[in-house]
Amino acid sequence: MSTDATQRGGPLCAGELVALVDHKERRYLVRLTPGKRFHTHVGHVNRDDLIGQPEGSWVLTVVGHRVLALRPTLEDYVLQMPRASQPIYPKDLGALLVFADIFPGARVVEAGLGSGALTLALLRAVGPSGRVVSYEVRDDAAARAQENITAFLPDISNLTVRIADVYLGMEERAVDRVVLDLMEPWRAIPSALEALVPGGMFVAFLPTALQVHQLVNELRDTSYFRLVDTQEVLVRPWHVSRMSLRPDHRMVAHTGFLVRARKTSRRIYAEWEEKGDAVSPATLQGEEEAPPAQDGLTT
Repeated sequence: MSTDATQRGGPLCAGELVALVDHKERRYLVRLTPGKRFHTHVGHVNRDDLIGQPEGSWVLTVVGHRVLALRPTLEDYVLQMPRASQPIYPKDLGALLVFADIFPGARVVEAGLGSGALTLALLRAVGPSGRVVSYEVRDDAAARAQENITAFLPDISNLTVRIADVYLGMEERAVDRVVLDLMEPWRAIPSALEALVPGGMFVAFLPTALQVHQLVNELRDTSYFRLVDTQEVLVRPWHVSRMSLRPDHRMVAHTGFLVRARKTSRRIYAEWEEKGDAVSPATLQGEEEAPPAQDGLTT
């Protein structure tokens, strides 16, 4: 039987993950192990009662409460998966994939494997034709993260995990994106420069403004990275009922900052800065610049 939590369509299978939702919309991640029960606030559910049922089915608990059975989304899984460190939350994962322009077939190096949430998002975005290489310095952390990843996405043939310090260098070359979830990502700038293709993108997730300040300044000081910008994602849920419409009492505010930059030619920008940004397109292409017009006339 398939255990792939990302499969779509068909009946629920033995061994796969499902999300059970009760009447208060509390969600529980459950592995459909035959012969086992799952206990909730509203009574236990026999897992055998779910196997073979279509997704979206309702099942009764032993005390008569209905729970809804669905295949979990990546958001469901990230919020409830086992973790040894703080994951990047779904609101930032979604923004990061667009912010970093992660595309099918992309070659991505990430560092800071953590609980595997970012890796899962990257693997789904690059698809089977792409590749993700993850650097992690701790064997135990890498093993836990890989358990989390394979529990949701069993086929990880497009993932390579390296137990190594990314600050000391990256083995890869000609990669499209470098994505870092590290405390001191500026230490990885030299190795990222060597790994990235021209026009490639450097992206970092950082929790504090002081880290952002240091990273942005060091990216600009390289003379290789330009188009450096920073975003923070804030999410405000709304309460909608028949009789009212208002913002929720709580919102998901600060969790971190996203910083990105593009790799460029240092030679061109050195010329650009030396001439005070007054460089023509012809000069940048190595052609002779046209002489200035005389007496307000052009020739």
